[in-house]
Amino acid sequence: MSNTTLDERGHEGETLYVSRHEAEKGADAPFFVVYVDDARERPWGYLCGNCDSLSTAMDSMGRVKCNDCGNFKRPDEWDAAHE
Repeated sequence: MSNTTLDERGHEGETLYVSRHEAEKGADAPFFVVYVDDARERPWGYLCGNCDSLSTAMDSMGRVKCNDCGNFKRPDEWDAAHE
């Protein structure tokens, strides 16, 4: 797969690859999928499209939250009984 749709980004001494065409909808802006390799075989995490931060966290239900600006993605599966 060509890396023409990937942006290279340095982070703590390693090169990461941001796919601007693979995104999860966030409340304020999308979260873009980040890979360790340009072949997109090893996912690393997410880049917040709101503040351009790599400091994001995901839980077991698929919620993603930016630790810098608070942008968030709701869980993949949601049940009101768990709130």
